[in-house]
Amino acid sequence: MSFFLHRSNFLLRTVYPEFWWKIEEEVEPTIYLTFDDGPIPDVTEFVLEQLDRFAAQATFFCIGDNVRKHRDILYKVLEAGHMVGNHTFNHLNGWKTEDVTYLENIQKCQTLLGVETSLFRPPYGRIKKTQVAEVLENYSIVMWDVLTGDFDRSLPADVCLRKTIKYTRPGSIIVFHDSVKAWPTMRYVLPRMLAYFAARGYSFRSVPQPVYAGY
Repeated sequence: MSFFLHRSNFLLRTVYPEFWWKIEEEVEPTIYLTFDDGPIPDVTEFVLEQLDRFAAQATFFCIGDNVRKHRDILYKVLEAGHMVGNHTFNHLNGWKTEDVTYLENIQKCQTLLGVETSLFRPPYGRIKKTQVAEVLENYSIVMWDVLTGDFDRSLPADVCLRKTIKYTRPGSIIVFHDSVKAWPTMRYVLPRMLAYFAARGYSFRSVPQPVYAGY
């Protein structure tokens, strides 16, 4: 089983206070759903169907190469009124990538998206301090409060659901994946999670887009 924390680590929040981990609660209890690694045929379309059932908005952090392959799916995301964010072109691990290469990869994704976005999520949540300084000039770096773990094939889907519900609170930024790897678990967890919180009066919104001079 992969090792990961379902709730983001307090020490990381302290080291990187400039990142978005959680969004302050609004008048009504609100959850900020995010989906990484798409767009992918069938998988992303399933997500869109589930979101529509609950009048939910979400943010999709897209891999540029998947946008290149499946632009028609990206259009469906945008037409449904959801936000998109940058997740690099090749899903690069910032810790293992030279700064110039990393920044160029982000820009390549931005160009492929073809729409303005000031939201960026580093793949694996891994990014160097030197990269952070450059990225923050044009983007907000969006991390998460709750990591569902839908990508972990050894984590039973019902456990994934239970832990996601347990750690979610008003204002949580939650990470799912619209990827082939996460598909078996995500398709079980997402509709049940949406139903659970909708029944308790929660709304589901996309991460707000700040305005930067460059966009």
